[in-house]
Amino acid sequence: MAALRAQGLCLPSTSFSSYPARRQVSSCRATLNLSSDLSPKGTINFQKPMIKLNELTQNQQYTVTTEITKRRSPKSPKETAKLRAIAEAVADRAEMHDIIGQQRNNWNHHFLHSINSFALSASLMSGISSSFPSHLLEFKLSSMLLFTAAAGMMLVVNKIQPSQLAEEQRNAARLCKKLGREIDEMLSTKSRITKQDVSDVMDKVIALDKAYPLGLLPGMLEKFPEHVEPTRWWPKRQAKQTETLTDQNRREGNGWTKELEEKMAGLVKVLKMKDESNYVELGKLVLGVNKSLAISGPAIAGLAAIATGFVNSPIGDSWAPILSVVGGASVAVVNTLQHGGQLGMIFEIFRNCAGLFRKMQEEIESNLNETEVEKRENGEVFAMKIALELGVNVEDLQEFARFASPLCKVEDIKEFASKLI
Repeated sequence: MAALRAQGLCLPSTSFSSYPARRQVSSCRATLNLSSDLSPKGTINFQKPMIKLNELTQNQQYTVTTEITKRRSPKSPKETAKLRAIAEAVADRAEMHDIIGQQRNNWNHHFLHSINSFALSASLMSGISSSFPSHLLEFKLSSMLLFTAAAGMMLVVNKIQPSQLAEEQRNAARLCKKLGREIDEMLSTKSRITKQDVSDVMDKVIALDKAYPLGLLPGMLEKFPEHVEPTRWWPKRQAKQTETLTDQNRREGNGWTKELEEKMAGLVKVLKMKDESNYVELGKLVLGVNKSLAISGPAIAGLAAIATGFVNSPIGDSWAPILSVVGGASVAVVNTLQHGGQLGMIFEIFRNCAGLFRKMQEEIESNLNETEVEKRENGEVFAMKIALELGVNVEDLQEFARFASPLCKVEDIKEFASKLI
């Protein structure tokens, strides 16, 4: 009777992607023991020579390692370095906008309380000056000085509109942080950064700098523009030839369907005719009120200063005290309505809301005008993003499909697209 004992050592098969065939290298060692009744006591060893994997595939491993290293290494290190430099600059801008926004918000509060204090103190001094004939000159000069200072400060504050400046910086800080997150995502997900990627990001940074400048003088945005336009903080898209969507030229794929295109086309019309135009009209209204208060405030303070000079005089004995006292109170009221109510900030908010709707329109039109659906953003993801910006569910976008018809008029649109702002 023979007993066979086999002891083997097998190495796992190794495959190389750079070679078409799979190679297996293994070694096995076997030992055969014969019992004493069949043959003389002894052991016959059958041993297959050991083949070392590292010796056999030394060149192959070097080749595979080299190819993997080349594949993982960035193909455009220069462009990646540029994008990282832009990311650092954007982060620095976000911090600067945040700091400057807090500073200009403090300006608004300090100027508001200072002007009110000046006007009310001057009004009080003018009112009691007649009761102290021995100190009439001192009270009159002090009152005139405070009224003049209040008028000058109001001219400066109305020119720069600190509340509007603060809102600009807050928006700029938020958008810079958002752009920084987009750049970080691009660096972490894209295997290759191209020159076009760097150029697109640079255009976004320049557009942000133009929309929300850091400097006060020069470069400050006009606070009382002749024409109210939505704020634009994104680069202008390259104009594409607009193609009328019909059943023949509609293409489906990449999440896009005929129904989704109709929804988006109708949504563009609603955003343009209702939401954007509504905020532009509100901006014009607030701008008109703010301009009226900006003119009347310093004018009233100046008249009050002049009237104070005629207190207890033969010419203005009857009207000068009344005008100076009432004028000081009116200055405080006007200043509180204008800067306490932060009309400049409200105007900037309306412009930014109109700009948001304009940006959404351009994004939708850019996708609809792209005839190759593979080059569009995924339709389902895009619809969800639009719905989130509008504050509605994706299913609610279906109601905009009926407005896609060219026969649709402004009178047919009863509701606004956005439920969020």
